Amino acid sequence: MSASPSIAIAGGGIIGVSTAWRLAQRGFRVAVFDQGNMGGEASWAGAGMLALGGEIDEPSELARLAVESRRLYPAFIRELVETSGLAIDFQELGAIDLAYSAAELAALESRAAGQATMGIDSKPVLPAQVASFWPRVRTEGLLGARFYPGDGLVNPREVVVALCAVCRKLGVRFLQNCAVESVSDGGADVQITSADGVATFRAAVVAAGAWSGAIVVNPVPVPASFPVKGHLLGYQQPSQTCNTIIRHGHTYLMQRTNGFLIAGASVEHAGFDRHIDSQIAAQLAMAAGFVMPHLLETTPTETWVGFRPASEKLRLGRWQSSNVYLAYGHYRNGILLAPVTAERLAEEISADLGIG
Repeated sequence: MSASPSIAIAGGGIIGVSTAWRLAQRGFRVAVFDQGNMGGEASWAGAGMLALGGEIDEPSELARLAVESRRLYPAFIRELVETSGLAIDFQELGAIDLAYSAAELAALESRAAGQATMGIDSKPVLPAQVASFWPRVRTEGLLGARFYPGDGLVNPREVVVALCAVCRKLGVRFLQNCAVESVSDGGADVQITSADGVATFRAAVVAAGAWSGAIVVNPVPVPASFPVKGHLLGYQQPSQTCNTIIRHGHTYLMQRTNGFLIAGASVEHAGFDRHIDSQIAAQLAMAAGFVMPHLLETTPTETWVGFRPASEKLRLGRWQSSNVYLAYGHYRNGILLAPVTAERLAEEISADLGIG
């Protein structure tokens, strides 16, 4: 990687590899380091909801980025499919939020009113309409619902595989099982210390998700990051069992085109504990079965956990006027924010280094 300009990316999840793609398209030489396999952590575990309706409650910089990234997604996937030649399960199918009490319905309506000011559209759905269009959903006690036509889903595992394929075509170098230990900014360049040794790059991007804050960055340490553990369940079901995303409170259900129905997710501050808790899994199954009663008689075919990458806030952009750039703290929205994160970083790095 002696030629300039060269960029090192610490973290091979959907954020890191998306950014590598956009940088390589601009002519940068890129190396992506990961402590395990590319896309093997949060990107592998994530359900893949592109759900402004379920995630954005009030105006903020994160909300603006999320709306922009959702707008970018169709073209992002189309370009990725055309360039890689690989299929990606991407569904723009909408989502429904259910209310089984007056308080839940009032909260849905209040949230929807605020979301409308940000360009997130929804419309009310009557219980009789839910019974017609979502026949598997519990209607006993249902007072109302809201439908979000702009919500969708994508299979993040397939996205990462396609990203790696197009990056390889552009000469991106992948160093798997090779965690970045430290990044030292030298003014004109940065030194990366990893299991592969020490290498010099023009700039570096820290995009290691929940592990980002553990990377030693000199001379100014980067902000802390931490994992938020989540359990998820998977059920093999007939196609169209769940014909949109379905939400009730903190519970969501969504189905891939291959019939795999995902129910999630718990929120646990338990560090990097990979243990599957049978009690938490049972609670998730009960919550999923409340929304879709037939699931109470169905045994999940898979249970897994993932680590959402959290920080005090989203970290995106140049760090302290150095040659180090941050791309972490996406928390529940890493899949959704991948296109806009990659675009923003590629633009900023190109401008700072006088490229393009």
